[in-house]
Amino acid sequence: MPFKPWESYKTSMNKWGKLALPQKHLRFYPPTFILRDPIVEGVELCFKQGHQAAMIVFNHANLDELLHNHEIQNIKLYNKMVKDLFIKATKDVFPDQLIISMHNHLVNGHAIIVKVEHENCVSEIEKLMNEIMSIVLTQLSQHYREVSFQFESGYIFIERGQTTIKEAILKAYQQANTMAEKKTTSTFNELRFEMNRIIQHKDIRLMAQPIVDVSTNQTTAYEFLTRGPSGTHLENPLQLFAVARQMNLLFDLETIVLERAFEQIQKQKNDELVFINFTPITLANPAFIKVVRRMLIRFRDVNPYRIIFEITERDSIDGYKHFGEHIKALRKMGFQIAVDDTGAGYSSLHTISEVLPDIIKIDRSVIQDIDTNKVKESMLKGLLLIAKETGSIVVAEGIEKEEEASVLSKNNVDLAQGYFYAKPQLLPGMVSSL
Repeated sequence: MPFKPWESYKTSMNKWGKLALPQKHLRFYPPTFILRDPIVEGVELCFKQGHQAAMIVFNHANLDELLHNHEIQNIKLYNKMVKDLFIKATKDVFPDQLIISMHNHLVNGHAIIVKVEHENCVSEIEKLMNEIMSIVLTQLSQHYREVSFQFESGYIFIERGQTTIKEAILKAYQQANTMAEKKTTSTFNELRFEMNRIIQHKDIRLMAQPIVDVSTNQTTAYEFLTRGPSGTHLENPLQLFAVARQMNLLFDLETIVLERAFEQIQKQKNDELVFINFTPITLANPAFIKVVRRMLIRFRDVNPYRIIFEITERDSIDGYKHFGEHIKALRKMGFQIAVDDTGAGYSSLHTISEVLPDIIKIDRSVIQDIDTNKVKESMLKGLLLIAKETGSIVVAEGIEKEEEASVLSKNNVDLAQGYFYAKPQLLPGMVSSL
């Protein structure tokens, strides 16, 4: 279904509730919706800073039923209360500097645009969405004890570079709303068809970013990074994995990444280590170890001792029944284990204590401007002590300046990666598609 012109959405979009730019207070605009420049500027600034922007939508699924509920006597007051609850809950959950905008859409929905600073952030967004939903539902239940409330939620990342930012925001809103509703709509079917086609044809590309020895500046490893079909809105890995996750195709996608990686490693026949990213959801899938064993049989020249399974995202590993036994099984086969995003939150530290990884990757948030921030350098030293206790090698991620690299060298960090050393690239002979 082609996207309608922006003007046709004016009457269906209510009020922007907040512009999280320098302003600290909520600002409400007239009911006729006009996309204000500050919103576009907020997304544009987010892109210029090298971050992503995500559109999150919450829809009131059973609002029509509540119109006939005797406990809700004034639907206008009820809608205002729900709106205020979503605004407050969003402010409680998301740091203010990450909120680009909040607004009502239609009569039963609420949309948020947030800045995304981390590459492995899909599960973190879902966690924060669940926190918002929990706060709102708890508050509503206290006001209306005999009422059942149902909300839907969805999210999508705003595309950059394909169209104007204004058009990209509208498109993201439509797609996020589609993911929330998950109904048989043309837009949802198009997304589902495209994801199924990617899975069926294994239409992904692998890029490789070098990881260097800090003391010698020599490349000792590569991290394989996934890209979707070139020139499409699913080329962006955040978009690709977010859609796959919401359509329950994450395991299928990540096993294709594994196959591509094995294919590339066998083709290259070199000695460098290779990092391959996996979410805890996939690592804990009952079928995962069988898939890995099939790959080892199929690609007999691949040495598992060269491969590092990197646990990405900020999902807690608690509650995943097969996670621990699968980590043990992978180690028995010869694979090494790494934990990503260390220093970005509690979950990575908890994972380290449970997994005792061979390699700890320190998040970019710790490294950025570490040369001018003594607190961050102290954090680095603390993480190095943790690595020493667990016998782990340390990789610092996201190095962009010589000054940051100097701090790593001074503190005897083992390995590092980032644009200062090299950008992700296609290796000679690297397979881009079949």
